[in-house]
Amino acid sequence: MEKLPFNRPSMTGRELEYLTEAVNSSKLSGDGPFTERCHEWLEQTFESPALLTHSCTGALEMAAMLADLQPGDEVILPSYTFVSTANAVVLRGAVPVFVDIRKDTLNLDETLIEDAITPRTKAIIAVHYAGVCAEMDVINDIASKHNLFVIEDAAQAMLSTYKGRLAGTLSDFSAFSFHETKNILSGEGGALIVNNRSYLERAEILREKGTNRKKFFRGATDKYTWVDIGSSYLPSELVAAYLFAQLETAQDVTKYRIEVCNRYRESFSELSDEGLVGLPFCPENCVSNGHMFYIVLRTPGDRDRFIEKMSAEGVMTPFHYVPLHSSPAGTRFGKTHGSLENTDVLSSRLVRLPVYYGVKEHQDRIIEAVRKFFA
Repeated sequence: MEKLPFNRPSMTGRELEYLTEAVNSSKLSGDGPFTERCHEWLEQTFESPALLTHSCTGALEMAAMLADLQPGDEVILPSYTFVSTANAVVLRGAVPVFVDIRKDTLNLDETLIEDAITPRTKAIIAVHYAGVCAEMDVINDIASKHNLFVIEDAAQAMLSTYKGRLAGTLSDFSAFSFHETKNILSGEGGALIVNNRSYLERAEILREKGTNRKKFFRGATDKYTWVDIGSSYLPSELVAAYLFAQLETAQDVTKYRIEVCNRYRESFSELSDEGLVGLPFCPENCVSNGHMFYIVLRTPGDRDRFIEKMSAEGVMTPFHYVPLHSSPAGTRFGKTHGSLENTDVLSSRLVRLPVYYGVKEHQDRIIEAVRKFFA
């Protein structure tokens, strides 16, 4: 019996052609022709300056530096997220303040944010879980009232929308991921979108190891030198070449994944009606990009048995995120505000189904295995 992985990286267009072109060129390090093509695609799509990075982790770290996080500053964020969201804060000496998530979208509960603000609060990081946007208008209103930065962790939300606006355009800075598990991929890779354009020049410096290299090559300065802190956040041209082929097919890939998720939803609606599972929720003012389809079992024990039985059927169905507030580093570096009941309960019962590009030919088998478990 063929084992079906949770994720299978795919080629969707001209990846091999572009990789060959990059190899045959005289430029393999960062900021070559394919990086520029990716920048153009991103900037036309998001209507803001974009900078490719070696990972979403790197983009989040850059956002934390642009927000000028200092030791002792506090940043409000959900505990139900990947470690990079909090690491970007901790690396600046600041403190992640974990707030509970909404029961419906599993995003940061916007109604709990204001009570968590203290004189030390510097920023809010909103994570768009499963490609469904957080309630950004409320979050931005709170941030404006208290003079806080807003950062979007849009790792899972490429081409998702909130009230007709693209995820990644709803904050001061936003970070995307092109990890192999994402809709649009390059193995590793990421991007920083700089919506607050007054920070663009510094963003370019941070990305280039703290040098004014970008400004020098534009002819805006006669010296190329070290001017600020920074690191090497550039991806190679091989990464950019693969990524550009994926970006060219981004709309088709998104449509495909939405169709996969819709079929799962239709297939399991009866299980949901019977109260056996919870299914993903997307508010009317949002459009998801089909990044993830999950089901929420009734108990942690049910979740564990489900994973075991699906594995026996040859289908890999992993859970997602041990909450950061309960992790060793989370208890050491962060603090919680209020009850995190939804985070604790939902994280112990959630399991994900394969949604990768190419999974349609196996979807009947996956659906049958899920139904067999509940039968």
